[in-house]
Amino acid sequence: PPLLPVYPVARAQSRLWMNRIEKDWAVLVETILTGKGKDVDAARKELTDSLVSTSPIFAELPFFMSEEFSIVDCCVAPILWRLPVLGIELNEKQCKPMLQYMERLFERESFQASLSEAEREMRD
Repeated sequence: PPLLPVYPVARAQSRLWMNRIEKDWAVLVETILTGKGKDVDAARKELTDSLVSTSPIFAELPFFMSEEFSIVDCCVAPILWRLPVLGIELNEKQCKPMLQYMERLFERESFQASLSEAEREMRD
């Protein structure tokens, strides 16, 4: 199961990444889902740009800044799974490392088992 790392520095780093995901991406997701008009468009563009700029980090390691699946991946996965519902399509040429990361995450048995029926329908 994905736990926080054993080593204090790695654990602190994981907490920082989870905090950044919450502040940088989850807030934008909320705006896209509940906002209106130009706010939604601006949030969608900002989230798309952020994902595109983050994509190269997934070329270096199989998971989010890690060799192993972690709780940070558990924070990122629901956002990435919802991209079609959010109206975000990542360019394959620009975002190949992130798209490959998404494939690794979504293929995991534990990820598939965690999906509700409504979540499964998001990508059918």
